[in-house]
Amino acid sequence: MEEYAWVIEYMPLGHADALKREPVVQLLGTSVFTLLEATVKPSANVVLGQKIYVGKNERNEVSHIKGRIVYADLSNGARDFLPSILRKAVEEKDAYFTNFMNNSKPISIRVHTLDLLPGVGKKNMEAILKEREIKPFTSLKDLHERVPSLSDPAGVFIHRIISELQGNEKYYLFTKPPMSAMQGFHGR
Repeated sequence: MEEYAWVIEYMPLGHADALKREPVVQLLGTSVFTLLEATVKPSANVVLGQKIYVGKNERNEVSHIKGRIVYADLSNGARDFLPSILRKAVEEKDAYFTNFMNNSKPISIRVHTLDLLPGVGKKNMEAILKEREIKPFTSLKDLHERVPSLSDPAGVFIHRIISELQGNEKYYLFTKPPMSAMQGFHGR
């Protein structure tokens, strides 16, 4: 369960097709990037990009969590805003993603976990493995400086997370697998 989440969409009047008109937010969890939808307390001041508490205790902005949603449930605005908030999230969790690069292992004889990251490729993977053997990476900036052909390490993770949220992947490295369409939240 997510304790905190980023606001990626705020709909003060809720969904256009909703029976009950109430303020709604679409959220991206900070822990495992869970997509959530929640109702907003009438007195709350919510803005895009804000990190809010969504845990079990008393919440300031959120009245209740309506449920987990899938990528297809996101508004167009949320989809457009998602990459920029993911950049902020990846930068905030720099140590986590650096640790991933330092400790990723082969999945099978033919496939390494680094192969699953978009834009890495064989040459970059070999360079990453060589460099981390010499000395572990200390940050994503350090990774970029030592493997300059990997032009945007944060972007690699952003693309991968979005692809996982869309349900396009066989292996889920950073998110929980999305619910099937039968389980998806469509309770508007």
